[in-house]
Amino acid sequence: MSELAVPQLERGRRRLLPPTPFTLAFSFLVLGVVVFLAVAAPLVAPRDPHAQNLLVGLTTPNSEFWFGTDDVGRDVFSRTIFGARGALIGPLAIALGAFLIGNVLGLLAGFRGGLIDAAIMRWVDLMYALPGLLVAIVLVGVLGSSYVLAVVVLLVLTSPFDTRIVRGATLEQRPLAYVEAARTLGLPGRTIMFRHIFPNILPVTLPNAFLNFAFSLVALSALSFLGLGVGPGSAEWGRMLAESRLLLFENPVAALAPGGMIVLTAASMNLVGDWVYERLADRGRAR
Repeated sequence: MSELAVPQLERGRRRLLPPTPFTLAFSFLVLGVVVFLAVAAPLVAPRDPHAQNLLVGLTTPNSEFWFGTDDVGRDVFSRTIFGARGALIGPLAIALGAFLIGNVLGLLAGFRGGLIDAAIMRWVDLMYALPGLLVAIVLVGVLGSSYVLAVVVLLVLTSPFDTRIVRGATLEQRPLAYVEAARTLGLPGRTIMFRHIFPNILPVTLPNAFLNFAFSLVALSALSFLGLGVGPGSAEWGRMLAESRLLLFENPVAALAPGGMIVLTAASMNLVGDWVYERLADRGRAR
């Protein structure tokens, strides 16, 4: 395989050391906890995350409120637990959507070529020329703050990157012998693309979905931090971080808990993506 033909993502990953067993196990543990909390939040959280208790007010961590309370008496621990839902659903939708759109368009552009390739890549070039996060801030700010709108905008802005990566990987596979043999046998183009080429480019495309999840989590949290995602008072990590930034000296855990969960979840997903890449690449070299 020519070094010049290898997509930038794969070349970048080759320079990275694979995760150690400890960091990998810790990453799986973090992601498992986040998924569990997202599913079982009503059963695990000790209190209603939106219930205000003005009599309690702002408190530091104690035996009754493990992470303390915010300035209106809401339990920070319960709100952090419920925040796992927004940290999982939105980024997962973006990662899966970009994976599907990017693979379909990238395979079409790389395998078909011609006008289809030109049309798809001009759209990709346009998206590459735009500052993604800035465009998302402007669109969500103009059209109205909405978590669903933020997810849709980030999905549209993320899928071109997947399309370009898949197209490059498909161009590598197209002149290989197994593709020529499939064409000689008269197999339809869609069969060659999705049953033969697609499994061979998974070592590049699947780990990229994990990176998209991590990026989307940070981007959605940033939009919520700016007040452009979920509404005020919502139990979402980015929004909690924005509302608690003024409480750092009274109850620092109120800001450190959601901020730490964002960092741990994004970093863990990135490390798991590196591990998936190493496993798929090793299996491909063995084949």
